[in-house]
Amino acid sequence: MKIIPLSEGTFTIDKTKLFVPFDDEVHDLQQRPVGSLLVEIQPFIIITSKDILLLDTGLGFVRQPADSFGEKDAQLQIHKNLADVGINPSDVTKVLLTHLHKDHAGGVSMGKDHEHLSFSNATFYLQEKELNFAFEKGFPSFIPEELEPLKKSNQVNLLKNDEGTIDDYIHFKITGAHSPYHQVFWINENDSTIFFGGDDAPQLQQMKHRFVAKYDHDGKKAMELRRAWWEQGQKEKWAFLFYHDVKNPIIQF
Repeated sequence: MKIIPLSEGTFTIDKTKLFVPFDDEVHDLQQRPVGSLLVEIQPFIIITSKDILLLDTGLGFVRQPADSFGEKDAQLQIHKNLADVGINPSDVTKVLLTHLHKDHAGGVSMGKDHEHLSFSNATFYLQEKELNFAFEKGFPSFIPEELEPLKKSNQVNLLKNDEGTIDDYIHFKITGAHSPYHQVFWINENDSTIFFGGDDAPQLQQMKHRFVAKYDHDGKKAMELRRAWWEQGQKEKWAFLFYHDVKNPIIQF
């Protein structure tokens, strides 16, 4: 399996839940609000023998080229990142969504009113309970208008089970750790395993150090899951994908 990180850049986030771009050559973290976290936003492409998989969809930022003359020239950042590695958005066959917080699901839709799903030939896999929860809770963690197409499209597969398998090689499981219906994925092919923990396992340092994060729904459970996954992954030679790690997107044992 081939893994391709699709970095959208580094950001700080504080209690306002706004993602503010950060460049360490220009900005000083100490000048950001107290408690600001430094995070990468980094979806992943996995190319398998069956699929081109996209794991989460980023912030949904729209790029306006310098020589642009109108809205029609605008391009989703994640589409640009895909083009840079030679992949057309229409080539993506499955989109696996851990949860629907705006930094993980902002890129699911496009258009002036977010009326279209942003990957025209893909099946989107997400938890039905997560979709319902997103509309119940709303802004600022979720942006319902961007998620609206997920409720209507026949491209969407709403998973009703807490645990299961997709096409015999992708295993999913709800953890209820970072958020109530957050799910994680194991992708297995040719005796290799890729693990994507989304915000349950967002950074390498969190796998190595035991701590309870205040922003998690169940911080103690998240801590214990990270410990268990890290031990199992080392024994079974998993590849870990870290969505929010500034320096370590992939760790392969």
